Amino acid sequence: MGFPRKKRFSYWTRAAMIAAIYALMTVIFAPISYGMIQVRISEMLMVLPFFTGAAVPGLFVGCLIANIYGGYGIIDIVFGSMATLISAYLVTKIKHRWLVPLPPVVINALIVGAVLHSVLGLPFYLTVAWVGAGQVIACYGLGLPLLMILEKRQDIFS
Repeated sequence: MGFPRKKRFSYWTRAAMIAAIYALMTVIFAPISYGMIQVRISEMLMVLPFFTGAAVPGLFVGCLIANIYGGYGIIDIVFGSMATLISAYLVTKIKHRWLVPLPPVVINALIVGAVLHSVLGLPFYLTVAWVGAGQVIACYGLGLPLLMILEKRQDIFS
C-alpha cells in the first residue's frame, strides 16, 4: 500500500528541501516578509504544488518555521501556516497555469489580513488589500515566471 520506499524517500526529501528553502528565503528577506506591507519573496514557491504534491507539506512546514521566527505569536503560526497549507492544496487542483498563483493571493490576503488585524490591531480591509498586493507581487510577479521556467524542465519533478 502507498508509495514504494524509494518514492516515499524522494517525496519527503523534496518536501524537506522546499520547507528549508521557503523558511530560509522568508528569514533572509525578513524586513519585507512580515507586517501589513509585506512581499514574502518565498511565496513565489507557491507554484510548486502545480508540479509536485511534495510541495504541499513542504510549503506548510516552511511557512510554519518562518512564522515561528516572525514573532506574531501562536495565532500567526497556526492560521498563517494553515493559509499556506490550504493554498498549496488548492494549487494542486488547478489545471490552467495563469490561475495557479490565485489561491495563495486570495487565501493569504484574507487569512493573513485577519491575523494581522487581530494581532496588531491594524484596519482589516486595508490590511487585506496590502497583504493581497504583496501576494500579487510575489505569486504573479515572481511565481508565474518561475512556473513558466519549470514547465520547460518538468523532468526535475519525476
